[in-house]
Amino acid sequence: MRNMKNATSERETRRMRADQEELAERIARATPHEGTVEVQPGLHFRRCSRPTERLYSFTKPSFCVIAQGSKELVVGDDHFRYDPAHYMISTVELPMIGQVVEASPERPYLGFWLALDPSVVTSVMVESGVVQRGDGSSVKSLDVSALDANLLDATLRLVRLVDAPLEYRVLAPLVIREIVYRLLTGAQAGRLRHLATFGGHAHRMVRAVEKLRMNFNKPLRIEEVARELGMSVSGFHAHFRAVTAMSPLQFQKQLRLQEARRLMLSEDLDAAEAGYRVGYDDASHFNREYKRHFGEPPMRDVGRMRELATA
Repeated sequence: MRNMKNATSERETRRMRADQEELAERIARATPHEGTVEVQPGLHFRRCSRPTERLYSFTKPSFCVIAQGSKELVVGDDHFRYDPAHYMISTVELPMIGQVVEASPERPYLGFWLALDPSVVTSVMVESGVVQRGDGSSVKSLDVSALDANLLDATLRLVRLVDAPLEYRVLAPLVIREIVYRLLTGAQAGRLRHLATFGGHAHRMVRAVEKLRMNFNKPLRIEEVARELGMSVSGFHAHFRAVTAMSPLQFQKQLRLQEARRLMLSEDLDAAEAGYRVGYDDASHFNREYKRHFGEPPMRDVGRMRELATA
């Protein structure tokens, strides 16, 4: 019996290795140049031939796999590293820091990410009967788990369809539903509940995140937000941190600082004006917060970013 199990495990290992090699080859062929390409609506491939600096952006509700290389992510107080042996799910738009840490011209970083549609997740949950118990309030919105053979196989079959556009139109929705089903029955099943339409505290946190995103430049009144969500202040704080890995104030601060950086880069505002536009009345306070978050004072950081863009 043990020999049979060992033989099965070895076959699965060989199968996964072959699938990972094919996945990397197909993504490399589809992305001959540096950067991210949307090869089909909601499906993106990325190539990067060298390690990057820390990049500040927002997570999207998505399922992500690395075909080659590795990456580090920071969301609030949580740090993640993932590679071809793991996948990542994000279910709420959050400010994050990402950094490719393993890449070279000979073996570039090759990534896959698929946008997750809440209606598809809900539909698969209902049709399959895979309904999670509880409200998911303690499940964080982003995590990394081991990639199993069946999930990798479905991912590879979706990527193969990119080379056959007519088949993609018909078959891709079915493969995407299979991917969602395997995620719902895997290690991150509870996380997908954030995308379903079943209410509960997790769904309230999605609403809270959206409210803070829309009003990031206004004073944050926790009592009002909690009351709108039908929660106590302490309960709102606890559930918000459980889902986002940061407090509401930390979340708002990251939104403000990233928007200020964008304003200085794209609209050529000075630090004082950018800080005021995102809600800082005190320029020195804005400068301190900016340096603490990005590592350099505003104008020095923006100047370095511009130099990198033109290098």
